[in-house]
Amino acid sequence: MCGIVGFAGGEQAAPILLDGLERLEYRGYDSAGIAVISGDKKLQVKKSKGRLKVLRDMIQGGKSVEGTIGIGHTRWATHGEPNDVNAHPHLSGDGKIAVVHNGIIENYVELRDFLISNGYKFISDTDTEVVSQLVSFYYAECGNALEAVFRVLRRIEGAYALGILCVDEPEHFIAARKDAPLLIGYGEGSNYIASDVTAIIKHTRDVSYMEDGEVAVISADKVQFYNAMEQTIEKEHHTIDWDVSAAEKGGYAHFMLKEIMEQPEAIRKTAFSRIRDNRIVFEDMKFTAEQIKDVSRIFIIACGSSYHVGVVGKYNLERLMRKPVEVCLASEFRYSDPLVDDKTLVIVISQSGETLDTMAALREAKARGAHILSIVNVVGSSIARESDDVLYTWAGPEIAVATTKAYSTQLVLLNMLGLYFADALGTVSAAQYDEIIEELLRLPGKMEQMLENIEDIKHFASNYFNHNSVFFIGRNLDYAMGLEGSLKLKEISYIHSEAYASGELKHGTISLIEDGTLVIALGTYEPLFDKAMSNIVEVQARGADVLALTTESNVAEMKKTVENVISVPETHTILQPSLGVVPLQLFAYYVALLRGCDIDKPRNLAKSVTVE
Repeated sequence: MCGIVGFAGGEQAAPILLDGLERLEYRGYDSAGIAVISGDKKLQVKKSKGRLKVLRDMIQGGKSVEGTIGIGHTRWATHGEPNDVNAHPHLSGDGKIAVVHNGIIENYVELRDFLISNGYKFISDTDTEVVSQLVSFYYAECGNALEAVFRVLRRIEGAYALGILCVDEPEHFIAARKDAPLLIGYGEGSNYIASDVTAIIKHTRDVSYMEDGEVAVISADKVQFYNAMEQTIEKEHHTIDWDVSAAEKGGYAHFMLKEIMEQPEAIRKTAFSRIRDNRIVFEDMKFTAEQIKDVSRIFIIACGSSYHVGVVGKYNLERLMRKPVEVCLASEFRYSDPLVDDKTLVIVISQSGETLDTMAALREAKARGAHILSIVNVVGSSIARESDDVLYTWAGPEIAVATTKAYSTQLVLLNMLGLYFADALGTVSAAQYDEIIEELLRLPGKMEQMLENIEDIKHFASNYFNHNSVFFIGRNLDYAMGLEGSLKLKEISYIHSEAYASGELKHGTISLIEDGTLVIALGTYEPLFDKAMSNIVEVQARGADVLALTTESNVAEMKKTVENVISVPETHTILQPSLGVVPLQLFAYYVALLRGCDIDKPRNLAKSVTVE
């Protein structure tokens, strides 16, 4: 998730911008940069790939960049790989406009083509450069930076928080917001913008929060706001009364909890920009409808939680596409002499895009003629570069080792891919397609509803945190979801935990059930709810203490058998694990919290596994 900071005042801007960017490092980034207007009205842009220290050393802590007004940025790549050219700020071709941006411009390809047809040249691979060039285009027409920004905002689609400098108007800069965080800070003889209060809390605790569609013009002694109708408005001021250390995690005790809470917005970023007129659109997909029809089998290759996404995907893609799907651990696939040819589609899933086993499996499949489609979060990563097609989750950086929002965004994107392919194959009805799209659009709201009511989960965690062995049971999609719930619990709480398909209980697992054994029984998969109930009775007869998870419509039926029940809203069957996994993540978090574990950095684990 990119970080933005801006300053207008009487002091030198560069050191203040660097300090603000340093306080935004926790958000994750791959490059950083600043733009400052000097006293002699020159627009200075300094940026570099890598850690902030590279930029700081480049400009001698800010001493080599003179000026009292500027903007800064830490970038997490979404369009274009991490490098110096793609780093922000982005300049217009005439050198008059500098822009920093957090978000995604959905129609940047169309706008880029328009600008190219008008003689503009682009040097980066980013969507943001379109904004700087488009501001320049309209500024040349009207001669007023604010009016030019208004015209740009009427043209661009997507999410954005923007900071914009115009060298011809050195007394102020402009900020705009839609679906991305941006706030204004008020100082004595100075004013600020920032993605997060962390960046400016050293200088002020007096802030206003920009709302969607609003624009602000910021100078050293004044901030003027405009609403979406371009009318001047007044903004309420808020006083920040929390300390800097808490702000680094957005007020949460741990990054994991913060990232759990970010999942609704992460899903919106992943899914909504790819749905237009209620149709799934993958603009850059090279894999054609004819190639989809020719596919004889599909492999999903991944490790860890991404593998669990693949297990859900096997059920859903086979159901939607009516083609055989095999999900494989990357570390096993490469040594299994896999049956892969040019009629094989291999879907590779990785958060980092650098997992060594997954990379090796990709290369093995590619060498045998498969078409490689990857789902990754990190733009420009090795897996992304070596794939024939790549779909980015756009989840932003995930700092906690135990994945939450990366899992959820991968899952949503894989389901969308299955539906997209099924539509091309004609294996899904129009009514079913529309129903899934409708429920997909409702998914973040339903998730937010759940996240507002978590007291029961905290209570159950306090009841069960002292267990040393836990079993998750479920059928079909519930079994697939249970694999992830079990992993979350074991990796951060250090409790032995296993997930089993309920139908396998009699084939050995049930011998481990004894008085007091905690069994987390999953019953969200509606077609097999009655069978799930039978399995619950089975383990209860052996003395198990059961905690059940089911949908809201089945709570009453579940409570006839189980005392402790967690409920989730209903959605379309293939999307149900996206809701069901959230209470399992929260349960694992609160159990680990009560056990005093290092939640964000559990022992022996790394965020990205880059060794075999």
